Amino acid sequence: MLSNVLDRISFWALFVVVVLLPVFFLPFTRIPIETSKSLLLVVGLSVSIIFWAAARFSDGKIIIPKSNIILAGLGLVFAVLISTIFSGAFNVSLFGTMFDVGTFWFIFAAFLLMFMTAITVRSGEKAMMIILGVTLSFVVVYIFQMFRFFMPNTLSLGLLGGKTDNLVGVWNTLGIMSGLTGVLSLFVIEFFKVPKSFKFILGILLALSLVMSIAVNFSLVWELLGLFALIIFVYKISLSAGVKEEGKSTSFPIFSFAIVLVSLLFFMSGQFIGGLLPERLGLSNIEIRPSVSSTMSIGKSSLMKDPAFGIGPNRFNELWAMYKPASINATRFWDTSFSNGSGLLPTLAITTGIVGIISWLLFLVLFVIAGAKMLFANIKKGISSEITLFFLAAFYLFIASLFYSTGIVVFMLAFTCVGIFVGLSSSTKEGKTMTLSFLDDPRKSFFSILLLIVLMVISAGVTFKFIERFASVAYLSKVFSADTMPKAEAAINRALLLNQNDLYFRTATQVYVTKMNTLLNKGSQLTDQEKADLQNSFDVALNTANRAVVYNSKNYLNYQSLGAVYQKAIPLGAEGASTKAIEAYMTASTLSPNNPGLKLAIAQLYLSENKIADAKNLAQEALTLKPDYIDGLVVMSQISRSEGNNKEALSYAEQALLFAPSDTNLIQYVNALKGINAPKPEPVVEEDTKTKEN
Repeated sequence: MLSNVLDRISFWALFVVVVLLPVFFLPFTRIPIETSKSLLLVVGLSVSIIFWAAARFSDGKIIIPKSNIILAGLGLVFAVLISTIFSGAFNVSLFGTMFDVGTFWFIFAAFLLMFMTAITVRSGEKAMMIILGVTLSFVVVYIFQMFRFFMPNTLSLGLLGGKTDNLVGVWNTLGIMSGLTGVLSLFVIEFFKVPKSFKFILGILLALSLVMSIAVNFSLVWELLGLFALIIFVYKISLSAGVKEEGKSTSFPIFSFAIVLVSLLFFMSGQFIGGLLPERLGLSNIEIRPSVSSTMSIGKSSLMKDPAFGIGPNRFNELWAMYKPASINATRFWDTSFSNGSGLLPTLAITTGIVGIISWLLFLVLFVIAGAKMLFANIKKGISSEITLFFLAAFYLFIASLFYSTGIVVFMLAFTCVGIFVGLSSSTKEGKTMTLSFLDDPRKSFFSILLLIVLMVISAGVTFKFIERFASVAYLSKVFSADTMPKAEAAINRALLLNQNDLYFRTATQVYVTKMNTLLNKGSQLTDQEKADLQNSFDVALNTANRAVVYNSKNYLNYQSLGAVYQKAIPLGAEGASTKAIEAYMTASTLSPNNPGLKLAIAQLYLSENKIADAKNLAQEALTLKPDYIDGLVVMSQISRSEGNNKEALSYAEQALLFAPSDTNLIQYVNALKGINAPKPEPVVEEDTKTKEN
């Protein structure tokens, strides 16, 4: 039957997406790994939807699971959509730069993946095929990564850098996935009746996942691994109690108990034991992210200002700029922008307001309740099943996303497991599915077929549009690797033709500002053609900076870029350039009030205009925010020097030198100031004259 063939193609498209998601990337392209994975997700999901819709033309019926989880997921999508509509930066919240994590299209793709797996994977055989495929995929990841520990340059594939660069995403995400592999292997060993040879293979996989977890040495991984090993241990004991009542013998869950002890050992020991293997392998991973307290503080401030729908999806970086704690300025990362908080789920909830928070809570609570009911029902029956496996996998991944900013692999696998959980649950009981037949009624047939055709057209159109934007990433990467200015200009212009967003506009601005610097360094030796190029570069830089502001007027980086363009035009004698630069920096500072760098930029402009009082006030504000700000201390020294207070100027300069004792330029500046303040020598020339007269 044709519908069966089309359904198989739909399933295999989903299978390829889920199984290859951990390992898929495009080598030698300089395209970020997670961006490559989004290509696989969008194309594979679209193919699955198109062939599923085509299959419905043949059999004339649509079978959908009756599930509150699916309805809650749909409600979540609508909540994110409403937040996107009311967002002050619609395009940022809708798609972002390139299918950014947290945008509407990203959440919608996760829902579609869950929905398609729920209606496609409704048998234990298909479910186990997926879990085996994903397991083999991670075996490839682990083996490849272990070889990279010893041959990082050979296996860089033109994309990976240090030893901790991997196929999954960031280093800690690899640890989270190795923990998941350990949990799944442990569950199958404890509960599934499989041949001893297969259990031996699973034991090797469990050991492999433990080795990778030790190499990553992420405390959250040991917490999750220990917690879920304990759940499996208790669950096995509970099931064994029912089996013993029937007179059957059961084995003690020794593997689960051992994993609990191992996890506890590495969690409690910290770096004393956990750091041994990473140190031997020369692994170094420093990942900076907001703390839980900082994330909650920013979330509270955001909800007070935009309570209902939040600031909008994919705009946490703007919240961070506006509400970041001033104490961050005391660290090396005072000028770092974060696109996520302490965890992915809190970030998604905070940016979508109370409506988004309620939607997420409803979805997760309904999922946990459904899983808990299934677990207790299995305990009473004394059995376990594939459904339990997928519930635990999704539960593990959601908890990880609650405490860590996981990427596309973890998030999409979590929704895949929920979809399979729903699909298997609906297939085990009668009345858990809803069948819609439409070929027997001409009116139903017309509208149903029309709806399916529209679904296929939209899927194909979205895919083509995505591929177009995806191609822009390759051109953007060429901008940073270009060895000549014409190549950089051609690359960024091509990227802007395919995908327009504020990141690309700011990059274009930087390209033409760099070109202006090159021409300005020639001084008065510019030819007429070079003068024309200088004027054209300024015009293009100003245009792209303004377009970035129009694209997202709430991102301080866009105003900072605009201010830099006007500041660069001051030596060219552009009318009002200094005033416009100050206005742009002022707006940027309003959007990022705790950023001392913006206040100092304004102070420097005031100083260049000889507005000493204004410059001094802004520079002091910058130093109040960041007392160890070297540039701020130097500017204060220059201000004091312009006021004729050389003693105070020297004091500020010496304070700056304490923070950067090896800075040669600063040393020369201090020495020059000391020369100004040194006592004048006796007028030896006058003494010689008197001697001659006598």
